[in-house]
Amino acid sequence: MMADPVEELKHRHPVRAFIRRVGGDTVAAVVLVVATLAALIWANIGTSYQDLWGSMASITVAGRALELTLGDWVNDGLMALFFFGIGLDVRRELSIGDLRRPSQAALPIIGALGGIVVPAAIFLAINHSGPGAGAWGAVVSTDTAFALGMLALVGPKRGTRLRVFLMALAVVDDIGALTIIAFFYTDDLQVLWLVPVAVGLLIVWWMARRGVWHGFPYILVGIIVWLCTYFSGIHATLAGVLLALLLPVYPTRLDDVDTATRMSRLFRQSPRPESANRARHSISRAIPLNQRMSNLLEPYNNFLIVPLFALGNAGVALSGETLRAALTSPLTWGIIVGLVVGKFVGITGTSALVMKLRPQSQRPGLDLPRIAGVGGLGGMGFTISLLVIELAIDDEALADEARIGVLAASLLALLLGWAIFSLGNRFDPLPAPSGLTLPRDVDEENDHVLGSADSPAQLVVYADMGQIYRRQTAETLMEVRHVLGDELCLVYRHNVHDDDHLPVALVLESAADQGAFWQVHDSLVRRRQLPEPDEFGRMAEGMHLDVDELKHDVRTFAHLNRVERDSEDASDTGLGEEPAIFVAGDRLKGPASAANLIYQLRKAEKRGGSSQHQA
Repeated sequence: MMADPVEELKHRHPVRAFIRRVGGDTVAAVVLVVATLAALIWANIGTSYQDLWGSMASITVAGRALELTLGDWVNDGLMALFFFGIGLDVRRELSIGDLRRPSQAALPIIGALGGIVVPAAIFLAINHSGPGAGAWGAVVSTDTAFALGMLALVGPKRGTRLRVFLMALAVVDDIGALTIIAFFYTDDLQVLWLVPVAVGLLIVWWMARRGVWHGFPYILVGIIVWLCTYFSGIHATLAGVLLALLLPVYPTRLDDVDTATRMSRLFRQSPRPESANRARHSISRAIPLNQRMSNLLEPYNNFLIVPLFALGNAGVALSGETLRAALTSPLTWGIIVGLVVGKFVGITGTSALVMKLRPQSQRPGLDLPRIAGVGGLGGMGFTISLLVIELAIDDEALADEARIGVLAASLLALLLGWAIFSLGNRFDPLPAPSGLTLPRDVDEENDHVLGSADSPAQLVVYADMGQIYRRQTAETLMEVRHVLGDELCLVYRHNVHDDDHLPVALVLESAADQGAFWQVHDSLVRRRQLPEPDEFGRMAEGMHLDVDELKHDVRTFAHLNRVERDSEDASDTGLGEEPAIFVAGDRLKGPASAANLIYQLRKAEKRGGSSQHQA
């Protein structure tokens, strides 16, 4: 048997396995909370906190010195990478995500705009004048990392669409916040430096159009664009977003995946440095640059850059005098009310209006009680709020009052979101979503079963013989079969949407009548192209099947009822056109990879073993 990839992941990458088990959003939020608490404790012990983050560090570029404090290197330098990651998410959502269709994008876009305008209006109503009035930008943004992490902790368990809604809302929210930073918090603009910025962005656009897939040229130009943006006086984090919006993104192309597979096989057959390089390059090229860079940056953003930013910016000396000043400060209360009340009212109110005017924008699992919970969590404005305070307020005592407002607002927003979700789950719970449980039990007499139907390690797949199944899903299932062997029960059911695939389904059913379903199935998935109808006879003859019976069955649609029964199950359950996999009766969670399937099957086996033991 092959090695179990799940156990291999646990032994080689125990930290990654732990994060995968707990949930990346949750772990990232916990790390951010720990960094914030560490900053608060550190800032109240001596002066080392202020001394460290205020210490100077410089580099010289083309005869021009770039001298910044350590805190500014984090805020202007490392945070550019964070916003580059945000920009990658924006581009992906606009191209292939939830923002690509106007009908789906309307709800999060208008909700995000409401969550920008209403908080700013509330803040300015409280701080219409005075030294803190310029910090109104601190209440316009929701911290994506905090909000997603807290949603994983306090949100509904069946809130998949809610997470997508929050991500799309945060994307629009971040675009608005960064635009505000660029236009309202830029001092001493040096227009000439914008010329090389424009040239650099044009070069990135040209490389993307020419299909340059390697990351190094983009990184080199990106560093130059960042430097020139900084020297122009515009906040350098904007460079990260602009660069990311120009990077190419598209669904993974199966031809590129096939090329990578061939190169990997060549390396397996001839493990030499040259073949290793070809395999590595072909695998990298198969994944669009946007996704490659996003995957590369995500752990650094979640577990290094954002926590480091919190460590350097959340430190407030919480003396009795500071707290008394904050409690009576219109700046502090403007931020608290703007974030907590403003975000809740802005997001919930505008979303309710959209759902009333456009009922088709409401989707299963995305109702008003759950959107209100997201509106509550929207008041967690941490990252960009602290960044705006750094840009807008020079007086350190006043800045501390504003930071206390941000920290208090984040805590209150978490409590508000938790309360709304709890009340919603109690008085108006989400209905059980369709498509998450197996439509009917496995029946050895009527299903195509490989293995024992009594095994707790049971996989049921609904699919047709299209490219995605043959070139991806079937290969994954084959790897699982190699690892689990006789422990696995594999069941194939039809999900035919395209009439071109109906003859193939009928051939499979005729082969099943002759006891050769899996033999014909495996032969078909090994083919790059499906055989034409007149080739089925030759294929059956090569497998020593009754060719006349097979031709008769296909010509007379002898087994159409069986194909339609499976396909109707899939349609009634809302499975869609792509292959759908059920593990021990539940829809697969996470990626359809061999490692994840084996992990879920092992869990199912343990549950089955425990039940038998108890019985």
